[in-house]
Amino acid sequence: MNQILDTVLVLLILTSFLLLGSSRLATCIRIGAVQGVLVGLLPLAASGTGCTARVVALGALIAGLKGFVFPRLLGRALRESDTNREVEPYVGYAASLFAGVLSLLASFWLDARLRLPAHSGSDLALPVAFFMMMAGLFLIVARRTAVNQVIGYLVLENGIYIFGFGVVRDIPVLVELGVLMDVFVAVFVMGIAIYRINRTFDHIDSDQLTLLKG
Repeated sequence: MNQILDTVLVLLILTSFLLLGSSRLATCIRIGAVQGVLVGLLPLAASGTGCTARVVALGALIAGLKGFVFPRLLGRALRESDTNREVEPYVGYAASLFAGVLSLLASFWLDARLRLPAHSGSDLALPVAFFMMMAGLFLIVARRTAVNQVIGYLVLENGIYIFGFGVVRDIPVLVELGVLMDVFVAVFVMGIAIYRINRTFDHIDSDQLTLLKG
């Protein structure tokens, strides 16, 4: 059992719960940055003392994009929108945390039922992946502000990456770079969308986009 890998996975669970329970957007961006760095540490933690240059480069790239570049883009969009917190989410924060607990239990149940082969060196990898995918989808659906929805998209993508990491382990580097490029473009486009929403409606509540219907 890889204790370092298990520690990183547990921290990923905790950061997801913090995102579910936090209303301040700047705090959510910082938590998302920490989660991105933790995801970048996963290949290094799984390899242990057998790290190769490819693993180190991949971990540094993931941590750099998800821990620094993406949060910087979101932070800039947040400053331009002059919004500090999620005021009226579709689902309250206590209910969100309760939904997170149910999602975590459902993730362990789903892992036990599917019995997928885990190659990451930790039995927590697949339950954590399922939980983060559920948490990311929940943030996308249950939050009004575009910033939190983008963070939910990043959490969802982190869960998908952990699932591939847990099942396949040795994903070709071109596939990994392609996924990171897709995420980078998506976050960049979403940052522009947040800016445009703020210019049009003087806030970044995405539910107001329904006013554009003819």
